[in-house]
Amino acid sequence: MRKILHSDCDCFYAAVEMRDNPALRGIPMAVGGASDRRGVIATCNYEARHYGVRSAMSTARALQLCPTLTLVSGRMEAYKATSRQIMAIYQDYTDLIEPLSLDEAFLDVTDSEVCRGSATLIAQEIRQRVREEVGVTVSIGVAPSKFLAKIASDWHKPDGLFVILPDQVDQFVSELKIEKLHGVGTKTAEKLHQLQIYTCADLRRQPLEFLMRHFGRFGQRLSQLAWGVDERPVKTSWVRKSISTEHTYARDLPDLEACLSHLDELLEDLQQRYVKLRGYHIRGILVKMKFHDFTQTTVESGCLQPTRELYQTLMVQAWRRGERPVRLLGVGYRLESDSEHQLTVQQLSLF
Repeated sequence: MRKILHSDCDCFYAAVEMRDNPALRGIPMAVGGASDRRGVIATCNYEARHYGVRSAMSTARALQLCPTLTLVSGRMEAYKATSRQIMAIYQDYTDLIEPLSLDEAFLDVTDSEVCRGSATLIAQEIRQRVREEVGVTVSIGVAPSKFLAKIASDWHKPDGLFVILPDQVDQFVSELKIEKLHGVGTKTAEKLHQLQIYTCADLRRQPLEFLMRHFGRFGQRLSQLAWGVDERPVKTSWVRKSISTEHTYARDLPDLEACLSHLDELLEDLQQRYVKLRGYHIRGILVKMKFHDFTQTTVESGCLQPTRELYQTLMVQAWRRGERPVRLLGVGYRLESDSEHQLTVQQLSLF
């Protein structure tokens, strides 16, 4: 039986800002872009959340909900430095760490001998050390699987600890609402509700064939999660699959010509990001376009040697899917690692 921790910093960017500037504590504040430049909230503190402010919300909307909101520009280097401090603390307990972002990670402490091998005591000690040594708080979930540990970390936020013991898994999962399941978004939840499925107990009563008929391969995953089955290991390394850049414009781009006029600057920024990577090859390209009504589309093409002409072709295709003003443009590369690239070359040589 594995012992998995999911550690998640509480309102991370905002927490760093409040740590470094105590005047921001106790008032609604958020980290994000300016409203007059179509900024978006990256994160906000809990005082702001009381007003309904949320991450990924437009700054303009956030200010409507909370006129007294204090807005702070992001300081990515400060957040990265804080993240490195926290990850260093994790390494004192296990080498099996899977970072999900700057402020979130899975830890496998199954074989750890620290704190007498108790996952709960390890979680308590990590929370205390992060609070005292770093000056921010983390919430941690402890469970036999990644799926349950991630749910548990959110159970008593902020600055919380929630433990799901192996003999508690069955009852805990059976009562779980389907919205808590990984991969169940708004549309999938609506479809499940239409089928009178609201909890994992409801899911358990459905035959696998029924779930797969309605949800395809994801139906099998739903069935597994409904019984608390998640055998995914904590991965200590990962392979990047893409790299991209995008820009939200202060004023909508009215037509295709206006969109194409920004292509060169986007491609230049993308290339600057790509050259910093090591060990990757391009295997495809993509163009992302978000229209003024927030609908969006992505067009992709397999390609080993991208050109401006190819990107232009994809941008034209994307525009024709909406043919209305555009608020955001993005371009990117699909990637494969050196090892994947070498395998592809070897396979191709056989023919």
